[in-house]
Amino acid sequence: MTAAAVPDLPVRHLVVWRHGRTEWNATGRFQGQLDPPLDPEGRAQAARTAPHLVAGGLTPETTVVVSSDLVRAADTATALTALLGVPLLLDERLREHGLGSWEGLTREEVAARHPEQYADWLAGRPVEGRGGEDAPAVAERALAALSDLPPADVAVVVTHGGTGGRLMEALLELGPEHRRVFGPLGNCGWSELARQGARWRLMRHNCAVTAVPLPGPALEGRPGRAEAGATVEEGAPAATQDADAVA
Repeated sequence: MTAAAVPDLPVRHLVVWRHGRTEWNATGRFQGQLDPPLDPEGRAQAARTAPHLVAGGLTPETTVVVSSDLVRAADTATALTALLGVPLLLDERLREHGLGSWEGLTREEVAARHPEQYADWLAGRPVEGRGGEDAPAVAERALAALSDLPPADVAVVVTHGGTGGRLMEALLELGPEHRRVFGPLGNCGWSELARQGARWRLMRHNCAVTAVPLPGPALEGRPGRAEAGATVEEGAPAATQDADAVA
């Protein structure tokens, strides 16, 4: 992804927030653009994370919240919009990476039925023959969704593991050879990016609330998170795997 391909977005700060856990996440089943709901733990994750985000400095006057229209993301987002008192914008362009024939299968099933495809996925290479979408197409549609946002100081983007990863890679201008430089988002984990000059910069990555931490000081004028309480969510995938659809 080249610098010319990154549009001039109407926001200067982004919080990319992955949805809470679903039963399919817990059992290692690829979701893609199928639509299983949050499980009880996923709802609890959203409920405990939303106040932390608000306490970190989000305000109704300066924040826009946009979400994938898939129910697991939209329900996560409503935990935040209910506290902020702002409308929730839904955009299908923030849906998960379409995974074609893998959708609905567990990792074990994919490994057994499509070992070469599975090996490519683990290595971060393009997966041929499964259908669905390729990574550049996912990044392109996610960037288009952000380009259409109303002007705001900060946008909270509630999306999915694969789409969130492709979006951040595009904003940071990481090419295919640099995929998975940073690990995937865990369920209800978030990352923060800021526009500095002509480039986007990753300020925090894969933060998660696992207890009830106090929010820390703001970083360079934007929402701060208590680093002692912001940890990788339990059950997050290994760094050698992408978070396209599984926990």
